Amino acid sequence: MLRILRQYYPIRNALFIVGEGIIIYISVLIASWILLGTESFVADKWVWFKSLLITFVCQTCLYYNDLYDLKITDTFTELALRLLQALGFSGIILACVYIVFPETIIGRKIFIVSIAFVIVFIVSWRFCYSLIIDHGIFNQKIILLGSGKLAQNIMNEINDKKDCGYTVSLVLPDSIDNPDLVSDKNAIKIFENNYQGLGEISKSFNINKIIVALKEKRGIFPTKELLKCRVAGIDVLEGNSFYESLTGKLIVEYINPGWLIFSDGFQKSPFRRFLKRTVDLILSFTFLVILLPIIIITATLIKIDSRGPVFFSQERVGEKQKKYMMYKFRSMITDAEKLSGPVWAEDNDDRITRVGKFIRKLRIDEIPQLWNVLKGNMSFVGPRPERKYFVTKLENIIPYYDERFTVKPGITGWAQVSYGYGASVEDAIEKLNYDLFYIKNLSTFMDFVIVLRTIKTVFFGKGVR
Repeated sequence: MLRILRQYYPIRNALFIVGEGIIIYISVLIASWILLGTESFVADKWVWFKSLLITFVCQTCLYYNDLYDLKITDTFTELALRLLQALGFSGIILACVYIVFPETIIGRKIFIVSIAFVIVFIVSWRFCYSLIIDHGIFNQKIILLGSGKLAQNIMNEINDKKDCGYTVSLVLPDSIDNPDLVSDKNAIKIFENNYQGLGEISKSFNINKIIVALKEKRGIFPTKELLKCRVAGIDVLEGNSFYESLTGKLIVEYINPGWLIFSDGFQKSPFRRFLKRTVDLILSFTFLVILLPIIIITATLIKIDSRGPVFFSQERVGEKQKKYMMYKFRSMITDAEKLSGPVWAEDNDDRITRVGKFIRKLRIDEIPQLWNVLKGNMSFVGPRPERKYFVTKLENIIPYYDERFTVKPGITGWAQVSYGYGASVEDAIEKLNYDLFYIKNLSTFMDFVIVLRTIKTVFFGKGVR
């Protein structure tokens, strides 16, 4: 397993992505060799770099068209449509690059032949990979101890995400009286008093990982048996920790203060804070200058479209629960909450203006928050800022909700790119699961990944209301 951003990914997933990049690269080289001839191909030293450019652009477009999300591309039709879309976008992007940098042109015929090879090879490659996934080849077998909601969530995640790299081979429920909370047709259920012989069971099934997701640990926790397993070289993981590494989020309903206290993470060194603030200052100032024409055009359209101010300001709760005024382009009618009071935006909200729908879809309404970043009220990446009315309401309902105020709120964040817009208490709980994961594991690299995923979200308009 590879550990990236505190999440574990099967090595085969990385090999799949790298292998696909190699396939694209070789496809371009083969097309170049066929059309240029051996002598010209060998003589052209730049063909290797030109092929690399095509590979980078193509694989980037594959990612932004969700071709690495196997839940989306689980049918041949969906795969074919998205693959053609991605290659079409690749052609447009490369055409723009060739206009600016003519020396990178590889040739129209070579590109067309390359695309033909890419389609054939990628479809074949993905067919083989699907066979490996469907049959669980190279999956790591695990034993799941417990039959409560946490155990069920772990089981559901493994079943739902077929490329997670795990197979639940054995389930040892908390008690024989309630064995059906965890159900999986491929998992064998064994009932053992005090989990006697757990190590021998693991060895007999060739299992090297045990996940402990017991509902109640007092009085029934198999300390002796788990210690034997650990000494014998079998990995023993606490259920919440495993779920965190599997999903990229926590479950606030199941974690306790002790787990948070003794788990890894929550490191906020002065250097990391200084680096984050420096990046925020540079990027916010740079983007405010670059986006100035868009700011002027948007302000003009808002003024023409509806009555009221161009900018919308509202009090939000920031780091350490300090209040500040957050700025956005106005996308709703003036005094939108005059009659209803504070409410979350809904799908097809009739308070949103015509221009508002457009700028919300492209996230243009968020641009004025760059001023908040420049002032230091916000960061580029962090939990979404919320109003005091909702903060007070949610703090009384959701455990650990106040922990999200240990960092600055952000224009974008892990919860936004992973879950989307929330308009209910249930949504707030789920977003907090992601926010806590971000706060616990924050790093410069994680911020970079969130920004890349934000670009994807903006382009495809996901989670907009």
